[in-house]
Amino acid sequence: MANKLIKQMGLPNSIANIFTARNIITAKDALSLTEFELMEQLDVGMAEVKSAMAHISEVVCPPCQTALLLMEQRVRDERSAGHLPTRLRGLDEALCGGIPFGVVTELVGPAGIGKTQFCLKLSLLASLPENCGGLDGRVIYIDVESKFSSTRLIQIGIENFPEIFLKKGMAQEMAGRIVILRPTSLSEFTESLHHVQVSLLQKQVKLLIIDSMAALVLGEHDCGASRQQALGWHVSFIKIFTNSNSSDKSIRSHSIKKEDRAAYDSHLVAALGINWAHAVTIRLVLEARSGQRFIKLAKSPISPPLAFPFNITSSGLVLLDDDGIEMKGSEINTIHCQGQKALFNSEW
Repeated sequence: MANKLIKQMGLPNSIANIFTARNIITAKDALSLTEFELMEQLDVGMAEVKSAMAHISEVVCPPCQTALLLMEQRVRDERSAGHLPTRLRGLDEALCGGIPFGVVTELVGPAGIGKTQFCLKLSLLASLPENCGGLDGRVIYIDVESKFSSTRLIQIGIENFPEIFLKKGMAQEMAGRIVILRPTSLSEFTESLHHVQVSLLQKQVKLLIIDSMAALVLGEHDCGASRQQALGWHVSFIKIFTNSNSSDKSIRSHSIKKEDRAAYDSHLVAALGINWAHAVTIRLVLEARSGQRFIKLAKSPISPPLAFPFNITSSGLVLLDDDGIEMKGSEINTIHCQGQKALFNSEW
């Protein structure tokens, strides 16, 4: 606004022409001078200078806004940008509609807690027709640890959308919209990203899943410094496409064990470092404690830190409580895996 032309500010022609004649063209030019300097350069009285400066200041000064107006505007922006609903009611309500488009979303948690199950469900929802609540798009699933199961995907589809998946040929059509890539090294993963670059732009890709980023990086780089260097290009590449395609990018990361407290009661921490952490907009932490699994909304620009108890059934993740438990302090980022032996030996 400082570069706005004075002649476009609605001043009387008589005073606006004087500004132009004295080579005071923009609001910045005028506001950089004192009233006495302007009075001297414009050769007009102080009253005319004060009136002109008040008008210029009013035009270029941003309007006052309350915290409530800013909050409401942010919620409207989030809703208009678009979301991929997770069909987990409490989580979707907390995120104003689901996983937002155009951001990096991270799933963190111990092995076997349900991260791949969640990714399979998101893949299915992104590929479903719009009239069924999906995005009617394609999915690129980078399956680093060979955990993707088409059988399990179709089972989740049949349980949740029998009217679609029990029709002849529909299960194959939905599964055909999900492209699976299985790089075995960080260099192959880099080639995969280059390979999907055109697809992201041209083939209506609505979801990119990396399952898992940590498996790639931690397998090749034990040193923190080399790990951060290796991640630098990939973080930049992923963020460029999340910002340019208006597609949802869900990036999944494991955690590594930091401190053993007791048998089947371990404390885990995310392992990819500060650069990766800053690239993530939404972080979901999956954990097990007191014989129960929880999915925690640990990082979000629009929601308080909440924890939702869940189970894994034949239909996928199911929340046991849609209200959520608000968490305070560092507990929201703590990752428990208490009682994991009993939990992780379940059917799903």
